[in-house]
Amino acid sequence: EVQLVESGGGLVQPGGSLRLSCVASGFSFSSYAMSWVRQAPGKGLEWVSGISRSSATITDADSVKGRFTISRDNAKNTIYLQVDSLKPEDTAVYYCTKSWHSTWYWAVDYWGRGTQVTVSA
Repeated sequence: EVQLVESGGGLVQPGGSLRLSCVASGFSFSSYAMSWVRQAPGKGLEWVSGISRSSATITDADSVKGRFTISRDNAKNTIYLQVDSLKPEDTAVYYCTKSWHSTWYWAVDYWGRGTQVTVSA
């Protein structure tokens, strides 16, 4: 059974940082691209960052470039999202997703349950 378990969310002040983690199990983690997707209150899903199976290809949404960094550790079956310089508009539930392809991170077939990030003074 594929499982994606996110952690690391919380309440942080504007300008602050968090490190989100997603531990994967139930599949050959190093074979597939992964990504982070978020959903702000009352809004639709927004793709944030994607990473290929070998980390050779990384792509970020324009809204987070220079502030968010996606990475993965295939030995630990884990992906990370370092989120810096947080803004109130970054408040959202952040989901970890698995792709069915090695590079096409947008080809999602599984989702985690999400971790809440709230940016507020």
